[in-house]
Amino acid sequence: MNTTLIPLAADATLGQIAWFLVVGLGVVGVLLGGFALGRRVRDHEPPPPTPESQPHLPDGGAVYEVREERDYVEIPEGGLRPHEMQGYGNFGSRTHSHPDDARAERESGYEVPKGPGPHVQPGAPPNAGRGAHA
Repeated sequence: MNTTLIPLAADATLGQIAWFLVVGLGVVGVLLGGFALGRRVRDHEPPPPTPESQPHLPDGGAVYEVREERDYVEIPEGGLRPHEMQGYGNFGSRTHSHPDDARAERESGYEVPKGPGPHVQPGAPPNAGRGAHA
């Protein structure tokens, strides 16, 4: 048995362990330096806003959604290019003079389905299951 190679193997293993320790200490140093730099940058930033400087609701309360019916605008069959649009893309449309009539006309194409709705119990009357919209 040749025992002259055993110290060389032990020296190589210790050398590898030492390099891992050096690299690990270097990584830890870089991370600590990053935290220190972040703290310095954060110290130079302005403080967070106070509750008094935050926006508040208007005196009239929250602003609600506005629904309106617009007059129909005919679009040519070939379409329009951006420079041909008027009013920034809304074709210069106006609020409809009779919004209730326009809404009724638009919604007239919808039909209530016939027959029982979903989840009808066996032996229930014919219109059962339609709920409040029957």
